[in-house]
Amino acid sequence: MAEIPDFHGPHFGPPQANHVKLTWYAPTDRARWIRVVSHSCECSRTLYELCAAGGQGFVRRTDRAEGTTHETAWMLTAAARSLYERILRGEAL
Repeated sequence: MAEIPDFHGPHFGPPQANHVKLTWYAPTDRARWIRVVSHSCECSRTLYELCAAGGQGFVRRTDRAEGTTHETAWMLTAAARSLYERILRGEAL
């Protein structure tokens, strides 16, 4: 049986000088099932996940050291994907 290789998601970059400060909210039970579409690399203290549910998307942020999870406002899936990419580039935090 072949071994399954380790999966490393993309690393997020350092904050850019003119980055947008995001508002992070406590997680809601808005949908029964949430699909993680993409996630940042597991090697970091903070994990970002692009999530989709009920025809909408959002970004979830988990700080493992503090044991906290927050999420952005829910939005159109394309807008959530764009926001996730901006977070990875350090343009939004």
